[in-house]
Amino acid sequence: MSLFKKGIVALSVNIALVSSALACTTLLAGSEATNDGSLIIARSADSDALKAQHFVIHPAKTNQTGIYSTKEHNGANNFTYPLPKNSLRYTTVPNWKTQLHGATGFNELGVGVSGTESIFASPKALSFDPYVEDTGITEDDIPDVLLSRAKTAREAVELLGSIIEKQGAGEGFGVAVVDKNELWYLETGTGHHWIAQKLPKDKYFATGNQGRLQHYDINSNDVLGSKNLVEFAVEKGLYHPEKEGEFNFSKAYTRDDERDRTYNDPRVWVIQQQFNPSLKQAVDDGRNFAPLLTPEKKVSVEEAKAMLRNHFEGTKHDPYTNGLNGQESWRPISVFRTYEAHVMQVRPELPQEIGEVTYVGLGMADLTAFVPYYSGLKAYPQHYGIGSNQADSDSIYWKYRKLQTLVMTDYPKLAPIVKKAYQEWEAKTALEQKNMEAKYLTMVKTDKAGADKMLNEFNLRVMADAEKLTENLMNELFTIRTKDIQDDIFFANKSKKD
Repeated sequence: MSLFKKGIVALSVNIALVSSALACTTLLAGSEATNDGSLIIARSADSDALKAQHFVIHPAKTNQTGIYSTKEHNGANNFTYPLPKNSLRYTTVPNWKTQLHGATGFNELGVGVSGTESIFASPKALSFDPYVEDTGITEDDIPDVLLSRAKTAREAVELLGSIIEKQGAGEGFGVAVVDKNELWYLETGTGHHWIAQKLPKDKYFATGNQGRLQHYDINSNDVLGSKNLVEFAVEKGLYHPEKEGEFNFSKAYTRDDERDRTYNDPRVWVIQQQFNPSLKQAVDDGRNFAPLLTPEKKVSVEEAKAMLRNHFEGTKHDPYTNGLNGQESWRPISVFRTYEAHVMQVRPELPQEIGEVTYVGLGMADLTAFVPYYSGLKAYPQHYGIGSNQADSDSIYWKYRKLQTLVMTDYPKLAPIVKKAYQEWEAKTALEQKNMEAKYLTMVKTDKAGADKMLNEFNLRVMADAEKLTENLMNELFTIRTKDIQDDIFFANKSKKD
């Protein structure tokens, strides 16, 4: 097979791997489960490779009146909610078309949101309480509604839960919310039911398109839920206390069928293997995977990035390097249609400007650079706020995406070049970050303005370095592919003459 044909096969394989459903993968880690005492959220956002992302800073606003409307932004439905009188400054990384669904962001008070993980209620549960698809809240709205007003992670969770109960959820989702003290995860059950768990400090939580929270204690401050959550399940026959014992939210409300066995379970399984390698469990036994685990191997930013890049490499289930197997049944974490992946890190002991940092990788996590964006960053370059579903030469999104598309024409040959370059850049940048942060801590004691200026200059330079590396890699790989195709054509013509 010619190299050109192999490239077409590679792209076809990728389409086959990602066509079955929309999806995301999420990892949360408490402060005692990480290597440095930070709180960590890592999530991939998967739906469409043409879904260019913009970086947006929403300024603080005072004396607002009126209504937030999804429809006005051409969003998913007609959800509405009152605007806060005084809106906080916050960041998002939204969809180019609507400027909604801002995947990840922090507000000025240090509350961070990552949303959402698509999850699915059981058909039986939905028959009693369906999603409010026309006017319920969806992932389009959650970041803007919560980040514009929430002062703590708990307040954000309580607000979202209240909206679900009163106005309904337009779809099934899981949302992570963090501040310097707490890390929460909320899952919907049905149109008006939900549960939320504060992550224990010594635990981590992994999920891939499944409702995985289980235990609910109405008297615990670490668990929240909708009114009559258990009573509704009993009334509708979703939960039988006399037969099943302790209430299990996941079992009562969420879907669990053959689709989970290959599409969802393997992702959770491989994450738990990464952090608890001694754990022995069948890959297709996802319903019995523990939702919360104490890691044998501490979670770090680097380990979280490695998780997001995972595609079962080194095993027979790797769909990219083992002969480009488009029939692989296990859905990997890293897929081409990922439009962004991120690692949110909160270090409570540091000033917020450097203590909160989000590492964003645009496009396919396996083939991108995770670039740090500090909460103290004042503004983004202009080309970080442009780009559509048509490739261009200027937007930051398409610079990364075009390189990834080129790699997929010959993944086994080209991917190692890109991965090595990005990993070396990330290691170098991590050392530079450490030095910059130490300098910031010294400067901020006597010169806050100077420290902030230094931080911004550093962050913008790091962003520019990653962009330049991407451009150089694009040229290097384009040269390689040009020579490959030339050689293919030369030998083909030569063989005809012979």
